Amino acid sequence: MRLKVSDNRRFLVYEDGTPFFYLGDTAWELFHRLTFEEAKHYLRDRAAKGFTVIQAVALAEFDGLNEPNRYGHTPLHNNDPTKPNEDYFAHVDRVVQYAESLGLTIGMLPTWGDKWNKKWGVGPEIFTPENARAYGEFLGKRYRNASLIWILGGDRPVETDTHRAILRAMAEGLASGDSGAHLRTFHPPGTHSSTEYLPDEPWLDFHMYQTGHGRERPTWQLLAQDYAHQPTKPCIDAEPGYEDHPVDFNPQKGYLDANDVRRFAYWSMFSGAFGHTYGCHDIWQFYDPAQHPPISWARTPWQEALHLPGAGQMRHLRKLIESRPFLSRVPDQSLLTADADDPLHHIAVTRDRENRYALFYLPYGGRFVANLSPLAEQRFRAQWLDPRTGVYYLLGEIGTGGEIEFIAPSAGKGEDWVLVLDKV
Repeated sequence: MRLKVSDNRRFLVYEDGTPFFYLGDTAWELFHRLTFEEAKHYLRDRAAKGFTVIQAVALAEFDGLNEPNRYGHTPLHNNDPTKPNEDYFAHVDRVVQYAESLGLTIGMLPTWGDKWNKKWGVGPEIFTPENARAYGEFLGKRYRNASLIWILGGDRPVETDTHRAILRAMAEGLASGDSGAHLRTFHPPGTHSSTEYLPDEPWLDFHMYQTGHGRERPTWQLLAQDYAHQPTKPCIDAEPGYEDHPVDFNPQKGYLDANDVRRFAYWSMFSGAFGHTYGCHDIWQFYDPAQHPPISWARTPWQEALHLPGAGQMRHLRKLIESRPFLSRVPDQSLLTADADDPLHHIAVTRDRENRYALFYLPYGGRFVANLSPLAEQRFRAQWLDPRTGVYYLLGEIGTGGEIEFIAPSAGKGEDWVLVLDKV
């Protein structure tokens, strides 16, 4: 069933109006570095953990034009976008079809950004507006009936009119090839958003931002900016800090962990995102010491990294959001008497527009004072949700007469909690 933007322009839904929860994983090198059997193993794991979208690249980052896939095939003849290699894309076909059989949607990047704006990386730049449209039309026709979302860009900025023309032509080619069957968006470089480069492009259905791989970043602020951007479109963090990634690309600062990826996810969702993308540093590159050297200090073989705790904990966020009214969720910081002074301790708040529930994310647990007056005179059942386990701890019923202090079951780094208020 096809996906579309919801009527209120904040979420993604199926054609019949059923909400779609975008829980993504970054698997950029999926088509390039894995055999089909390895890809099946990875996809089965992600489906079992509750993921719904797999972000992968057709023309991959790490010399994806000239370094063949595991079957010895490169994607293009003579690096010409108008001359795709059938053998290479037959492998992509199988992976896409297998993902769909598991209920997964592929977030397909037609190319990594170094092929239209090298800036850094391998390149080479091969796209013009003319061949970008032809390549887009090829992909659109080939995957017309597949379960996927088109993600243009690929971690590079739009710096010239030519860059913009290439992207626009590719987007038009995709729509021409698949008759507009799939949504289209843009994946920007780190700490940037598509609202910066493509603020009002008519072809772009929803905005993506990449908050990058630092720990001391109030990533919720960027989402809040995108949520307020006009014209209104759904927005999502499509590349937050990866689990097991060196902080700020510096191993001496340590590595991002499950607590970090939970914080990025809950901050984002409670600030207005329609979904969230998790990432693991070892998995996006499919680090295998027997096949490739580590990139940016990767340290865990991808088969082991599948089981890092943060990935499994994302299902608790999805279950929380899907178990309450979906299309009426809005961010609302007015339910706090005061936020934390430190933006890294920010308490993110979301509620139902009809006041049927309210959710508070405390990244360090502890205590805070809620202002429940905006919820009107009604009673709520209060619970603490442990985002590590998905277990609820009942507090009891409360009224909404004004300010109420809540104290989480624990406090400190790694002791994040969600306060859940459900209308009785």
